[in-house]
Amino acid sequence: MTDTGRQRQANEDSLFVKEPLFVVADGMGGAQAGEVASMTAVQVFENGLLPGDPQQSLETSIALANRTIHDRAHEDAALAGMGTTITAASVDGERDAVVIGHVGDSRAYRLRDGILQRLTRDHSLVEEMRRRGQITEQQAEDHPQRSIITRALGPEPEVLADIQFVPSEPGDLFLLCSDGLTTMLDDERIRDLMIGSSSLDAATRALIDEANRAGGRDNITVILFQVEDPARPIPDRDGPTLITPASGHRRAKRAAASADGRAGGGPRTGAILARAAIALAVVTVIAGGLFYASRQAFFLGTDDAGRVALYRGVPYELPFGVSLYQERYSTAIQTNDLSPARQDSVTGHSLRSRSDATSLIEDIESREGI
Repeated sequence: MTDTGRQRQANEDSLFVKEPLFVVADGMGGAQAGEVASMTAVQVFENGLLPGDPQQSLETSIALANRTIHDRAHEDAALAGMGTTITAASVDGERDAVVIGHVGDSRAYRLRDGILQRLTRDHSLVEEMRRRGQITEQQAEDHPQRSIITRALGPEPEVLADIQFVPSEPGDLFLLCSDGLTTMLDDERIRDLMIGSSSLDAATRALIDEANRAGGRDNITVILFQVEDPARPIPDRDGPTLITPASGHRRAKRAAASADGRAGGGPRTGAILARAAIALAVVTVIAGGLFYASRQAFFLGTDDAGRVALYRGVPYELPFGVSLYQERYSTAIQTNDLSPARQDSVTGHSLRSRSDATSLIEDIESREGI
């Protein structure tokens, strides 16, 4: 599924789905050039991969897409400077693997046994800064310049694609997506939505809907596919389908044991347990609300060096020094150097959505000449 998002007028993403090949491309360029670039990239894959080694074939197809986009941009002045990211996956049934080719900052993930693993490395300015140790992983996640990519199809006649061979098992779920998803949702939230959905279609819709609720600042494209053994197809389920049967069985056994324990208690014991359960439920709801807020809310504040900083969470501390917030990004701007109105927006600690907080800090940096 692909969606324009809430803040763009056109969709420059393209996708291609023809089992066993899956492709996501996120175009860039003036006017409709980005759309042309991404569509050109996926059209290269319409006839499938060349026979032979899947890794070499995927690399050849990406190189052809790059050359085609580059040539079109030089032939038509209206398309000058256009480019696109690409993330492609080809299922190799003979070797029980998925081959992934990647250029840019669209991503590929694998969900196995409840663990979401990022398979690709962004070709972006922020990722390079993170690898050099100039910023932390947390700062990279919300950095205002995270959309600046360092490698794409089209700008140069040759491009280096990352090609990898990923072993797969029945039940593995693979996600390909443009950065319109990952700039709005962190990996933990993506994982939760995937696991909690009742089908691949429902998970796809849930991811796009949640990205739009978080601000929808860019086009959003999502492809989900699940690997299975043809001899033992994955059964359809009414509940969440992406949790392994073994995990569900363990939960069922724990529930059964708990039910047996309740049956053995007398009236007095039952009343005590009921009151304890109510108290525990109240505490759980409060704790759950605070945890949810700490994951969904953002605010601006001042770090220990007096600089404007972006925080995730709520601006409160619990007893014993437990903070409900975490610093995600620190600017080079001193809070005291801002105008009084700007200082209020930082020191007031108003809770904001991720997109609103990021936009505000981008605006402060741009106005201060950073």
